[in-house]
Amino acid sequence: MESELREDNVKCKMLTESLDFIEEVPKDRGKTSHNCDICKKSFTRKESLTIHRQPFHCDLCDRSFSGRFSLTTHRRIHTGERPYRCDICGKSFCRNDHLTAHRRIHTGERPYQCDICGQSFSVRSSLNKHKRTHTGERPYQCAICGRLFSEGSSLTKHKRIHTGEKPFCCDICGLSFSSGFLLTTHKRTHTGEKPFRCDTCGKSFSRNQHLTRHKRVHTGEKPIHCDICGQSFSVGSSLTNHKRIHTGERPYRCDTCGKSFSRNDCLNEHKRIHKR
Repeated sequence: MESELREDNVKCKMLTESLDFIEEVPKDRGKTSHNCDICKKSFTRKESLTIHRQPFHCDLCDRSFSGRFSLTTHRRIHTGERPYRCDICGKSFCRNDHLTAHRRIHTGERPYQCDICGQSFSVRSSLNKHKRTHTGERPYQCAICGRLFSEGSSLTKHKRIHTGEKPFCCDICGLSFSSGFLLTTHKRTHTGEKPFRCDTCGKSFSRNQHLTRHKRVHTGEKPIHCDICGQSFSVGSSLTNHKRIHTGERPYRCDTCGKSFSRNDCLNEHKRIHKR
């Protein structure tokens, strides 16, 4: 009983502190639409009423929660506590639902199915992301340039173009990157790792896009087209070089005689004339 009273006192204290910065409507001002249905207090802003209704506040940041369990779960972000441990691989999680989702990696269970194409997923968030490939929905918008994204993580990465933030640092050379993917790719320049292997000739590559481009040597695929003459190419760089035939652009200039070329390899071949 004493512990229950103490908890109620803490809750009341939290409520009082949270209301210090909420604008309350004076009694003589008239009725508003934002009324607390428990204590009948009124507020000018709906978000103030929402805060008023959430009595559990994190003392390490400005987040508020409607229940003590949600606050306890949230605090693990700050403390690093991970009480839920996978009994198969030993990996730990701060939330039980995250452990449940993780276990499906081991079991292969995929309970969330797309009702459009039938593809299945181990977690609901992956299904929601996937569905946007069908609907074209892009609910995440950059407040700086207005660009839209289908995933919140893509927006977060995009924002670093504007801020210049590069939080992922290579522990070998100190070079920084805007995304974990770019750091992982970069590290292969140090390790020599080439995990992407061509199943036709066995050649390996450090990046998947390099493997995709290489495979066109075997298939003869040329998916990149010139919008001026219609000629097709297997890689974007070949199209870029080709377009200079139409534009007349010659960006590669010999620093010895000043002659210009549309391709870098043509410039290198020309430079041999001066070395003779």
